[in-house]
Amino acid sequence: MMTISSRAAVAAFASLMLMGSAFAQGTAAPAAPAAKTEKAEKAHTPESLECSKEADEKGLHGKERKKFRSECKKQAKDAAKK
Repeated sequence: MMTISSRAAVAAFASLMLMGSAFAQGTAAPAAPAAKTEKAEKAHTPESLECSKEADEKGLHGKERKKFRSECKKQAKDAAKK
């Protein structure tokens, strides 16, 4: 038979284990939304959007798309200066 003190010790240990997992779950969640808000603050320029549309029409992906958009934006900036 278990004595009252051993039952109390088991109950205290079980409650400590449950409280530990509750605290662990609450700490990781706030980190993710902060990263999303930083990305959401960046607005695309009209030149960037136009170059993306052109890349979509040409069906470009990956490195080819990145290279095309970079050259397209440079040309757009040069045209705006003139």
